[in-house]
Amino acid sequence: MDARRVKQKVSAGFKMRGLILRPESSRFLLRVLESVTEADLEEVLERILDAVEKQPLGSSMVELSVLEAAVQDCSQSCDETIDNVFNIIGAFDVPRFIFSTERKKFVPISMTNHPVPKLCGQSRDKAELFRERYTILQQRTHRHELFTPPVIGSAPDEGRNKFQLKTVEALLGSTAKVGEVIVLGMITQLKEVFLLFPHSCSFLFSCLCFGLYTESCFVLAEGWYEDSVFHINAFGFPPTEPSSFTRAYYGNINFFGGPSSTAVKASAKLKQLEEENEDAMFVIVSDVWLDRVEVLEKIQTMFSGYSAMPPTCFIFCGNFSSAPYGRHQLRTLKESFKALADLICEYPSIHKSSRFVYNVRSSISEFRQRVPFSVFTTNPCRVQYCSQEMVVIREDLVNKMCRNCVRLPSSNLDIPSHFVKTILSQGHLTPLPLYVCPVHWPYDYALRVYPVPDVIVFADKYDPFNVLELHMLHVF
Repeated sequence: MDARRVKQKVSAGFKMRGLILRPESSRFLLRVLESVTEADLEEVLERILDAVEKQPLGSSMVELSVLEAAVQDCSQSCDETIDNVFNIIGAFDVPRFIFSTERKKFVPISMTNHPVPKLCGQSRDKAELFRERYTILQQRTHRHELFTPPVIGSAPDEGRNKFQLKTVEALLGSTAKVGEVIVLGMITQLKEVFLLFPHSCSFLFSCLCFGLYTESCFVLAEGWYEDSVFHINAFGFPPTEPSSFTRAYYGNINFFGGPSSTAVKASAKLKQLEEENEDAMFVIVSDVWLDRVEVLEKIQTMFSGYSAMPPTCFIFCGNFSSAPYGRHQLRTLKESFKALADLICEYPSIHKSSRFVYNVRSSISEFRQRVPFSVFTTNPCRVQYCSQEMVVIREDLVNKMCRNCVRLPSSNLDIPSHFVKTILSQGHLTPLPLYVCPVHWPYDYALRVYPVPDVIVFADKYDPFNVLELHMLHVF
């Protein structure tokens, strides 16, 4: 391909991203692209641009060192290995990204002034917890078609169907009545803080829409503001967003975690491996009380049924003991896992072919010696298989959210649909008050479900359910 045309395409591509190449950077990139065919040039250039934007840029001028690092990242991402096919990501291994309101994009924590997370957080971490939840929902709502401004020159009717999202600070600065306002805020009982809700609780309850509304949930409230009081006509949850929309906007950032430098959804090789292995199967069981004889008998029956065609992975969720924790709990747990190892070794096909995942942090060395394909991880954990992303959590969330609802929805609608709607709209696994469902403040980001994964498994005591949302997300 003509070098002049390549240079024009490179210059135009960087200008579209608001970037400028230094002369030495331009010469380096032209040498890199010499061997690229005309058909692949646009795709390769897009990958390089995405990699450049992930680098710590001090200005719009792209230095040679930054471009070299971006090209190296691209070449590494192209050399995918079999190690990226199956990965277990614990809660402490999830990458943290902060939404930058100035740059309008997510940046890794290493590019910010945030300290490295510690298990025991400080008061700042608690404030950041709610701020980050709010910021993620705000930027997602701004991008929704109902809140994007109409295109210049569009029909007048199109502008009437658009809404504008206001902030509480903007309302506090108003002295006159402000009508037809939509505000994003959090449900709380702190009376000394100005929030969204009217003085009449009965009026508030009459506005409840589809979902399970609890404290600490964020909602969009529509109404008018006058004399330091925001009067609500109606409110509902923020709109959800398919992961394809999120990735189309932010590129191939690996929000999920794992060894891949980019999102596995962008990997054509992993997608091909997934399609070639259509028989891949995951078996997930919960409340595996290994100290009960009848439970071990059921596990043996399960292994016997799957021995002819071993699944890709068995995921065992706790609790692993029927008795409350006590001073003998660790010894009992070791004995129980020894019995489980005996069962697994009775079926050589499963022992050699399947992987085993346990959402208990304390690894048992004797068990791992006998069953080498075992992973002891956190609760929750993330599972990546080829291009598929799965989140598994063991917590009685359905019952907790029902108990802490401001008001339960009507009885003619099923609870699982309300529950799934709430989780997805909040972009979080536990949208509950911290006194109901405590979390480690600095690691709250590990509970996000944004972008939305392919599968979410809530291994709780509620009756089994299967809900399909956003046309592709399965929630169990």
